[in-house]
Amino acid sequence: MNTQENLKVVIGAGEYDNNSTWLQTQETELNLLKKADWEGKFTRNSLEAVLAEHVWEHLTYEEGVKAARTCFEFLKPGGYVRCAVPDGFFPNEDYQLSVQVGGPGPKDHPAASHKIVHNYKTITSMFEEAGFNVFLLEYCDERGKFHYNDWDEDQGFIYRSKRFDHRNKNGELGFVSLIVDAIKPI
Repeated sequence: MNTQENLKVVIGAGEYDNNSTWLQTQETELNLLKKADWEGKFTRNSLEAVLAEHVWEHLTYEEGVKAARTCFEFLKPGGYVRCAVPDGFFPNEDYQLSVQVGGPGPKDHPAASHKIVHNYKTITSMFEEAGFNVFLLEYCDERGKFHYNDWDEDQGFIYRSKRFDHRNKNGELGFVSLIVDAIKPI
């Protein structure tokens, strides 16, 4: 149950309801770059968690730091952002084409507004600049090797992940995300 004491928020929920007990928000009502949106809904140091699945790639690196700082301000000490973005080190040419900056084709393609393709180094430094401690949950390294650290989906379900994406089957990865938990220090 989502109460004022343990408020968990999904940013850019889209049509999915994978975290049904969390407060579902859209960009038009809670924009990561508009602090006034946050101030109108929450008090500082009040949120337990923020989940953003494939949202941060629609921000430049600098906008990503600004958005992370806003989340930091509104999270309780010990609160976290679970963030999933396309992985710039995933060694699949079709995948990289589909997630590239500006998208692979028409302006209505979901990736058309991508401004960055993160790798584990850029996402880590972005959240660290905002004051977070960052823990890598799923990511590819520079050689394209996939790394997985077990994570609890009850703490923020990410569909586009090793365990849950339907494109990953028979031990083959068809679609991965770079997934991190960025934790506000206590």
